Amino acid sequence: MTDDQVGDVLAALADPTRRRILRALGDAGGATATTLAASLPVSRQAVVKHLQVLEAAQVVARVRRGREVRYEVRVDPLDATSRWLAERSATWDRRPATIKQDAETTGGPAAAPS
Repeated sequence: MTDDQVGDVLAALADPTRRRILRALGDAGGATATTLAASLPVSRQAVVKHLQVLEAAQVVARVRRGREVRYEVRVDPLDATSRWLAERSATWDRRPATIKQDAETTGGPAAAPS
């Protein structure tokens, strides 16, 4: 997954209503915009617009079943974004440890007695 795709996923998930929609879709295993709107404090039209953003970020997929359009969560982009965040976190966690180790092995201020 590219940094742009990760950015698209993060931008889509930045909105609390979209996170609620994604959670509801995950809990239900998929739903229509009408079903989602019934459990949210926004109109069906607003839900459709949020679903379009999530679909553009490839976080949800639209599935037509007869006359009904259902939306389902796509796990792969979410997993890839989670891995990207974990890698960044691991890099940041290593930095202080590396600085501390360098200071202790070179006799820097961290190695001086108290």
